[in-house]
Amino acid sequence: MKVSRIWLQKFFDVELPSTEELADGLMFHVFEVEGVEKVGDDDVIDLKVLQRGHDCLSHRGVAKELSAIFTIPLAHDPLTHPPAGGPDLSPKAKPSDLSVSIQRTDLCKRYVAGYIKGVVVKESPQWLQERLQAIGQKSINNIVDATNFVMFNLGQPLHAFDAGKLQNNNGYKIEVKNEGNTLLIVDGTNGTTLGVAGVKGGPESLITQETKDIIIESANFDSISVRKTAQALKLRTEASQRFEQGISPELAGYGMQNVVELIIKLAGGEVAGFVDVYPSPQKSRSILVSTTQVQNLLGNTFGEKEITDAFTRLGFIFTKNREVFSVEIPFERLDLHIPEDLVEEVGRIIGYDHVPATPLLPPQVKPEVNPNFYAAECAREELVAQGYSEVFTSVFTDRGERVVLNKADGIRPYLRDSLLTGLQEALKKNIPNKDLLGLKEIKLFEIGTVWKGGEEKVMLGVISEKEKGTEKLLEPVSAEHYENLPLSQATRYKPFSKYPYIVRDIALWITGGLDAGGLEKQITKIAGPLLQKISLFDEFQKDGRTSFAFRLVFQSFDRTLTEVEVNAIMKKVATSLSSHGFEVR
Repeated sequence: MKVSRIWLQKFFDVELPSTEELADGLMFHVFEVEGVEKVGDDDVIDLKVLQRGHDCLSHRGVAKELSAIFTIPLAHDPLTHPPAGGPDLSPKAKPSDLSVSIQRTDLCKRYVAGYIKGVVVKESPQWLQERLQAIGQKSINNIVDATNFVMFNLGQPLHAFDAGKLQNNNGYKIEVKNEGNTLLIVDGTNGTTLGVAGVKGGPESLITQETKDIIIESANFDSISVRKTAQALKLRTEASQRFEQGISPELAGYGMQNVVELIIKLAGGEVAGFVDVYPSPQKSRSILVSTTQVQNLLGNTFGEKEITDAFTRLGFIFTKNREVFSVEIPFERLDLHIPEDLVEEVGRIIGYDHVPATPLLPPQVKPEVNPNFYAAECAREELVAQGYSEVFTSVFTDRGERVVLNKADGIRPYLRDSLLTGLQEALKKNIPNKDLLGLKEIKLFEIGTVWKGGEEKVMLGVISEKEKGTEKLLEPVSAEHYENLPLSQATRYKPFSKYPYIVRDIALWITGGLDAGGLEKQITKIAGPLLQKISLFDEFQKDGRTSFAFRLVFQSFDRTLTEVEVNAIMKKVATSLSSHGFEVR
């Protein structure tokens, strides 16, 4: 999600820290920062919001986090206005003017509809266009832009319908009905589909320059239903992303209140009234957590003062009885359920760098040896020492004893009864690449499951260029304890090029100075970036001189190399080496 610094500043009366400090604060306390870019006079921070989508896919949510991280009061919080009793959604319209019905309230927990008459649809003011454009959103018109602004401001998706395109038969009727797992918004009078709930509105009720009266939707749709619908339609929108994360139905009221205020300001018109269908309101929650629990879980001596400070910075309302805090959970924080959740909040706000590293206690008993795992590790160590490489091939094949019920594909519907077919295919594919791999011979092994003779067995199979493939049952090994082996070293994965490579050999005499390693570095430098691999394959001495022969593998990641290109590089290498006194054979 992209957030605008100028937009965030509107929530505060004091100047925020620098954009770099904001990004660092968010990175170390709550979100991964994917980048910062300059957009006009604005700084835009790109955040990766994963676990807090229910309240932080919005500028308000991010501003709330910044308030806690930097201890800056949130001066303008749209979720605290009005301060008590919730948004003013009194049904001013007559029941016959507008009605809403919900077929399944488990899939649509709340639906607020607002009816506004006499709007003027036009271009949005400059400030609104700039705010949306800064975060990569296109300006449409003042009505649509208002709904988008409030969504990015609060996190509540909204939609506006042209009321004039709905059928008015003794009032407008909105129905939320489902077809399978898909929720649809329908004109209850004539059955016309107005939109796919939580995903996208339909063209039948699109806002245009001719629109005069509008119906605003601020609803709460089931996260699983919206996700399945978006996947089925292959259509993920800003609205669906927020519903998929799950948001509080309480937010729908605030979304309606804020968007109506903004539309009246931008487009004029008169509020005719609201309909709010909310059969099972979200219940308030509180969680008890003690100072001892915080200390035990964080392994620190955080006391009442630090815990109180963290809860205050987070904007939590709480009371304290001795060492126990009773914390009222804000309606939008759907991620807080148990005391451990509050402990995590204390830790991340104070900063995990303040939590001391505590070494684990040594184990009291030796770990029990898994005989199958131990046998696999022993076989693996032995074969790797002999120059074999481990491969993992597919368990699916075109013949075997067992057919899978849900086929992975229509070509290989069976489970394998041998490792050899997969090993043979792997050997065939790897032999042409052995120069690129720097191997003189391809030697492979696999440890895997086969289904044969009505049983499921773990087998060990080996194959190489010089030996026919063989396999045997991997027998469990009884060792009394695991060996204390050195830790494995991580190796960075490097992808292969899809383009073919070209191999060249070069041999030369030297009388002293450079050894094979030094000579290899010099050749690599001369050959340039197209040289993917160089390996010494021959060395001998004669008449006081040493002969080194190297194999060079050239390959490009963006094109197929030509013989002419590689020959030119080899000529350059030979010429340079000759000029330094080496005799190229």
